[in-house]
Order: sequence, then C-alpha cells, then structure tokens
Amino acid sequence: MVTERITSVDVLDVRFPTSRHRDGSDAMNPFPDYSAAYVVLRTSTGGAGHGLVFTVGRGTEIQVAAVRSLAAMVVGQPVAELVADPGALARRLIGDSQIRWLGPEKGVVHMAAGGLVNAVWDLAARRAGKPLWQLLAGLSPEALVAQVDFRYLRDALTEDEALQLLRDKAAGRAEREERLLHGGYPAYTTTPGWLGYDDEKLERLCVDAVDVGYRLIKLKVGGNLEDDVRRMGIARRAVGPDVRIAVDANQIWGVPDAIGWMRELSRFDPYWIEEPTSPDDVLGHAAVRKALAPIKVATGEHVHNAVMFKQLLQAGAVDVVQIDACRVGGVNENLAILLLAAKFGVPVCPHAGGVGLCELVQHLAMFDYIAVSGTTEDRFIEYVDHLHEHFADPVLVRGGRYVTPTTPGMSAEILGGTLAAYRFPDGPEWQTGAAA
Repeated sequence: MVTERITSVDVLDVRFPTSRHRDGSDAMNPFPDYSAAYVVLRTSTGGAGHGLVFTVGRGTEIQVAAVRSLAAMVVGQPVAELVADPGALARRLIGDSQIRWLGPEKGVVHMAAGGLVNAVWDLAARRAGKPLWQLLAGLSPEALVAQVDFRYLRDALTEDEALQLLRDKAAGRAEREERLLHGGYPAYTTTPGWLGYDDEKLERLCVDAVDVGYRLIKLKVGGNLEDDVRRMGIARRAVGPDVRIAVDANQIWGVPDAIGWMRELSRFDPYWIEEPTSPDDVLGHAAVRKALAPIKVATGEHVHNAVMFKQLLQAGAVDVVQIDACRVGGVNENLAILLLAAKFGVPVCPHAGGVGLCELVQHLAMFDYIAVSGTTEDRFIEYVDHLHEHFADPVLVRGGRYVTPTTPGMSAEILGGTLAAYRFPDGPEWQTGAAA
C-alpha cells in the first residue's frame, strides 16, 4: 500500500486594494491593502489543506518567503501522521534550532509556522468530513491537552489543570453544540468604525448595524482627540445608550497618552479600549486597566505567543483576550491561549476582519464555547464586511450572530478566480492599474 504524503506546498502573495476606499483604516494603518500569504498543502492522492497568514500589503513577500523556508519540513511527510498529531508538526516547526534564532516564537517566522499548522488542521478536518470547530470539540480532553506545548506555561496552567477544565465541561458538550448549530455565535462589527470614513458614513453604518441586530460595535480611535470626541458622540447618538461601543487605538499611544485620551472619551461609555499601547508592554496594559476601570482593556491581535498571554493574565492586565487565528503559531497555540483564558476567567473575543480572519477564527471561538468556556456571555467574534466573497466557504452573519459553518475544513480556501486576479504583483487587478 502506497503511503499518502505531502507532495508540495504552494505559497501565493495575494493582495486586495482596500486602501482605495480606506476600508480597514486605523491610527497605525491609514491606508492598508488587506493581503495574505496563502498556503496550500497538496497530497499525493489529490487532497489539499488550506491556510493563510494575514498581512496589510507591503512585506507580504517577506511572509511568503518565511512560509517557503519552513515548507521543506512539511513536504514528504505522511499525511496520516500529520493529521493525527498536528501538535508534533507545530513543535517541529517552532522548535527548529536554526529557524528559532529568528524568533523565537514571534514575528514573521512564527506566523509562517502558524499558516502551515492551520493548513494541516484544515486538511485533517476535510478528511474527517467535519468543520474544524466540530473536529476539535469531538476530541477527548486527553487528546486536546496532548496538542498543547506546556513548557513555558506550567507556572500558570499545568496539564492536570487543563484536563480538569476540559473534563468539567464535557457533560454539556452535546447540548451546547445543538444550541450553536441552531442559534449561531454572537458577533460584533467594526464595519462602521474605520478611521478614514466620513461622519455621514459613520452615522449611517452605526444605524444599519443596530437595525440588523448588533449589540456591540467598534470604532477606531487615536488619530486626533477632537475628531474622536466628535465621532464617538455621533456613534453614541446613532446607537442609543444600550448598545455597547468598543474603541480600538491599534497601539498608537504610550501609557500616559492612553489614560488621558480615554478619560476624555469616557463620557460616551466605551465598553473596552483595545490595544491602548504597545502589545509587548504587559505592565503598561496593567497600568491602563487600573487607571481606566470600569472601562475594560482588550488586547491580543498583535500578541506574539502564549507566553505573553500568560503574562498579561498573570499581571491582571486584560479584561478581554483577543485571539487571532493567524498571529500566533496556529491552532495548537490558540488552544493553549483559550485554556489560559479559561483558567483565569477572562472572556475571549476573537480579533477578525482582514482577509479570512473571520472565516478561520470562528472555528476557534465555537470550539471554546462547546469544550472550554461553556458560555457565550460577554463573548463576541469580530465581524468586518469585507472580502468574504473571495472564499469557497464564506462566513455568514445573520441577526448579529455568526451562522455556524458546516462545511468540512477551516473555511480557509480562497477561490481560484480570486487568486488569479489578485496575486501580486502580476495579477490583472494590479497589472491594469485598477488597484493603484
């Protein structure tokens, strides 16, 4: 019998000209072109696993090069072994003694490992005939714990504690899965809040968001204080007093600036301030949280790894953990972060938007609900209404809730026509100058 193996890893630079309409604009990224290093694992029997690493334009070629550098450790591997234990691949990619020097466990190389690990999980879910959330939720506590590298985490969370967390939630898994399939998962939207939108568009999109069922919206802040005060006033009047408004500074401030700026915006009852300062500044986040309570502090979009999440939780620096499907080392490291958040009793509200981030991270949040946290209280998945039409299994949000995906895989596959049109720099959308 011939063993099925990974025969190749395709990596494409795919970019979308979102800067033309300032979609995605914030204080740190005024003109982003949402992009991805798109990964496809191909097998000797014609199967495929899909993954991606989200970027915002320039530099995507560096991310592509990093994935290609790691791909040699995947090509030739037996498929059955990879899908049975993706954690082994994750440890091999992240722990490689030469590549690790470029990190360790952070930045471009770490995200490249995550793109490959996610593609393996997509392949595993496709072979199992299940969406990834359901595949993960069906694993035993012992199998899930075996997928997590606890080496740097045991001072905060041990294997035995993780097992107990999962066992405590095992009894209600079937009922929660049924509720998820029928009612979906709560969403919040950032669609109204991009910093480059004018006041009329901001107000219109806020009203639209409430009308379709959202109970939490998010605005970008940090460009100009006077503008932020005006925009927050517009948004609060548009949504009324009972809809939550979160704000996101995208790391633009130092600690004193974050505290002072948010005190000016506190009159509008912001629900959380996201990324108020450098994502590496654990103690800075703690200081902001202490000074601004009861305004919550949220972060995670740019947090490098599970170790940093551990420290943020140990330091009492965050009220909301924001995992990202493409920032850390893939599904396995996000499992560790979900378990840490559950241990510390902090809700997880995933970061999404971008290219494919909504598609991928919905699976992690839904798994968390079924098998880890057991609740959706004060939990929402971010939703941004951009670029979903380019995916084979796009997210669907109805009545302010994610509709639970049922297609096998991690929902990461990009349509072939899109890849041909938007590949960089030779795709027609870039060659014709339409994207300039």
